[in-house]
Amino acid sequence: MPARLPAPARRSSCAAGFAAVALLLGALGGGAARADVPPPDPVAKRPAPVRKAIDLALCLDTSGSMQGLIDAARQRMWEVVNELATATPTPTLRVALLTFGSEGSEADGYVIVRTPFTTDLDLVSEKLFALGTNGGTEYVGRVVKTAVGNLQWSGPDAAKLLFVAGNESADQDRAAPFREVVKHAFGLGVRVNSIYCGNPDDGDAPAWREVAALGRGRFAAIDHNHGVVAVATPFDAELADLSGKLNRTYLAYGDKGREALGRQSAQDANAAPSAPAAAARAASKAGGLYDNRGWDLVDKSREEGFDLDKVPVEELPEEMKAMTPAQRKAHLAEKTAERAAIAAKVKDLDAKRRAFVQAEMAKKGLDDSKALDRAIRDAVREQAGAAGFTFPAR
Repeated sequence: MPARLPAPARRSSCAAGFAAVALLLGALGGGAARADVPPPDPVAKRPAPVRKAIDLALCLDTSGSMQGLIDAARQRMWEVVNELATATPTPTLRVALLTFGSEGSEADGYVIVRTPFTTDLDLVSEKLFALGTNGGTEYVGRVVKTAVGNLQWSGPDAAKLLFVAGNESADQDRAAPFREVVKHAFGLGVRVNSIYCGNPDDGDAPAWREVAALGRGRFAAIDHNHGVVAVATPFDAELADLSGKLNRTYLAYGDKGREALGRQSAQDANAAPSAPAAAARAASKAGGLYDNRGWDLVDKSREEGFDLDKVPVEELPEEMKAMTPAQRKAHLAEKTAERAAIAAKVKDLDAKRRAFVQAEMAKKGLDDSKALDRAIRDAVREQAGAAGFTFPAR
């Protein structure tokens, strides 16, 4: 049997052994602190948070007397978007547009889905500007039933809001009585809001109030022909100019890119005759809800895991096809920075524009309580708030 070492010697030997192991681990990269190897960043690998949705279904009466309603929706759409852009957390805005009361057939209740839920706000604007009016039968129950049953609504944590606007009796539809339909909608988590285009003391108004009551929504009576309040400001022209400059930062890719880029310019032109509408659209384009990742590389590049090198060359914008991979990345970075700089200017000017509008309305005693957009904005604030969104005070 080998002789045991004295205790002090044993302790010395163990210490030397531990030191050797520590040195070995350090040499293999297991040491606690190496100046040339930074610790992993847990935030860098964390996926981007998924945005909660606000689903907004607009059901508009397009019978012969409703041109004023359509015009109001066209002019004030971007103010509604801008209101929603102030929500915390920033939502994903999905809009659907349905019409009732003119085109179609008795079998489908004269209801047409102009666009299902989409994040493409330019597409919604395009559909609004394509609407016309015609005589017809206004089936409120049928349009609500179609919206609830045919659209793909978001999950249970979303704010699901439906607005139905018209000026005839809400109780005309025998095939889909509004009381049953609206109760069913609310049971599925869809809040139904009614906008009556007429005097709140009219004989048809009580049924429209009942639509909102059963759908746990809000009732509003608006002046669809004269209710719009649009205040011109000294900042509108510059905002419209910056809106055009934003367009030049877009890098359209894929099969839909060219068409979408043309649609963007067309909706600028549609808004242009009304300086306040064009200014509001500029603010929307600089905001967080104007999301075109389906056809624009700058927006697409914000997605988790985006890799420009994986975009097929044939899908790239023409000016990028002949570039090297490094040149493409530099070009994308340049356009991203350019857009951010323009958007910052737009946001600064828009804050001044909104302050001017509020001051002018107060000074001139202007009242927008009978306006379509005010009815929608007030309802959205209340009902999106119940779904967990918060809005700054007006």
